[in-house]
Amino acid sequence: MVEVFAIPRRTLHEEVVDGLRAMLVEGRIAPGAKLNERELCALLCVSRTPLREAIKRMAAEGLVDLLPNRGAVAVKLSETDVLHAFEALAELEGISGELAAQRITAAEIAEIKALHYEMLASFARKDLHEYYRLNAQIHAAINRATRNPVLQKIYRETNARVQSLRFRSNQNETKWKQAVCEHEQILAALEKRDAVGLRALLVEHLVRKRNAVIDLMRAGELRERAAEPPPQRR
Repeated sequence: MVEVFAIPRRTLHEEVVDGLRAMLVEGRIAPGAKLNERELCALLCVSRTPLREAIKRMAAEGLVDLLPNRGAVAVKLSETDVLHAFEALAELEGISGELAAQRITAAEIAEIKALHYEMLASFARKDLHEYYRLNAQIHAAINRATRNPVLQKIYRETNARVQSLRFRSNQNETKWKQAVCEHEQILAALEKRDAVGLRALLVEHLVRKRNAVIDLMRAGELRERAAEPPPQRR
């Protein structure tokens, strides 16, 4: 007799959440833009009920702001917001690395190593979407290995609001290559269970991300100003 195994299927809610999250993280919905429910329903091929549930989830994750009289708006951070967020996030990543190096299991290291090599393959294909997905999984796996649920919760909430900016920071080829090299060093330190070294590498990694994001934001501001019409003489 052939044994039948039930294959779990993703729910519609999960599909819509993942689709909307990708659109927000990858900038297909611009920071500060209002979420147009009719357009999103058409793009995601769903009714308004699952879409609204997904929007609530994105608000809980910090990717969407729910504003009075405006509805749901893609989060848009100021330069000061970014500096504050990355300052906190760098320390959270650093302590995550330090604790993970002390507490991680061999099986968890093997899982992160497998994700790392998948990520390298995505980099070789220049598949930024898949690269970022795997990259985020690696950072989350290191954070989980701390065995500290309070740290995990604070990390998720702080990281959520800068996901789209972290994604965009890899659109510069040189900085993307640098990030890959840094991940090689992070994996090596994790395998050696070098708590002090891993903490320092992760803090430096996040500081570089912050600088890349600030450069992008400032370049965008300069382009916006250059596009403005000159003032009229009176």
